[in-house]
Amino acid sequence: MLDINYILENKDKVKELLKRKLYEADIDKLCLNINEKRKIQREAELNKAEQNKLSKSVPTVKKEGGDVNAIFAQVKALANENKEKEERLAILEKEINDVLVSLPNLPDEDLLGGGKENNKPIYYYKDKPTFDFEIKNHVELAESLGLIDYERGAKVSGHGTWFYTGLGAQLEWALLNFFISEHLKDNFTFMLPPHILNYESGFTAGQFPKFENDIFRLSLDDQFKFMLPTDETALVNYYRNEILSENDLPKKFFAYTPCYRKEAGTNRVEERGMIRGYQFNKVEMVEYTADNDSDRAFEELVNKAKSLVEKLGLHYRISKLAAGDCSHSMARTYDIEIWIPSIGIYKEVSSVSNARSYQARRGMMRYKDNEGKMHFMHTLNGSGLATSRIFPALIEQYQNEDGSVTIPEVLRPFMGGLTILKPIKK
Repeated sequence: MLDINYILENKDKVKELLKRKLYEADIDKLCLNINEKRKIQREAELNKAEQNKLSKSVPTVKKEGGDVNAIFAQVKALANENKEKEERLAILEKEINDVLVSLPNLPDEDLLGGGKENNKPIYYYKDKPTFDFEIKNHVELAESLGLIDYERGAKVSGHGTWFYTGLGAQLEWALLNFFISEHLKDNFTFMLPPHILNYESGFTAGQFPKFENDIFRLSLDDQFKFMLPTDETALVNYYRNEILSENDLPKKFFAYTPCYRKEAGTNRVEERGMIRGYQFNKVEMVEYTADNDSDRAFEELVNKAKSLVEKLGLHYRISKLAAGDCSHSMARTYDIEIWIPSIGIYKEVSSVSNARSYQARRGMMRYKDNEGKMHFMHTLNGSGLATSRIFPALIEQYQNEDGSVTIPEVLRPFMGGLTILKPIKK
């Protein structure tokens, strides 16, 4: 949610920043409605004060033998006038709120406008891997190594799902254990959140009302419940409707969950296999900070995501997203993008984002500074990491000519010391 006072005081700037984010809204009408609402509220308050003054004068007028009927008539007229004002206020409040809850976060001013065509790569790690043999894609490798069973996954669930089998399940779990161990070393608090969330959680995260149709909604009595699309949705609600002390911040969390999203992969080459599915595993980082500390936290989360990919020895890049490619709730996002050799493209495995105060305003998450002044917290999140693209990139980048795959050194302790995955004999 955006600050109403900021919108009023910076109307033209807000228009320009929303334009960069490829979002259209009638900010002029919003400002007119806000100003009209405030004017009517002031008038209503003056009317109420006058009613109180007149009502208090009745005993004195009676005592002096005056006509109190005229006073009662004035009070009634003011009350009727205020009733009309309240009806108008209800209409204005709904119109204002409908616009405010739908507005995206304003992008940071240093971001380029436009969509993904204006994303800018700003960092590369290692050279692209080269091979002196004909490489296999991750689907072929996963099947020949006995790591993934796509066919039976589709049978029991449908398109966009799969079974991890045998060493594939162990490799997936090794990745998750590696990520978890690294976050624990950095003193982030480990969380296991609920997978079924309420409407308020989706609203605070900024996913509702705009993206209500993008989630898996559950039929559960008359309550609005949905499956979490990402750990962030749960973690950024942890302090909803709470007030912390500045000395309590920052709060640093990470969580592991499966994530559930409605849009699955298509038949396009770049989305085959497990590149995009209905369910995938992810470790997510979230920080709550003071309003003057989120830039530091953003760099911290970027560096943590970088470190995980680099310790796996994988070629990747970081892209600074243009305003229009940042998600609805975010003011700033860097994508960590992994190289998939078989299709020759980069795929995002982590988005590190700063929501500034946008989510905190929606969820009333505040803190008192050391002088007792109230502020909205800043919230940040970053994947650390999602496995559904790390897994394919890993087996493709580490494949050998004989069809085997070398296991990265950092994962071997979680694989019982195994160093290589070999094709299964049929």
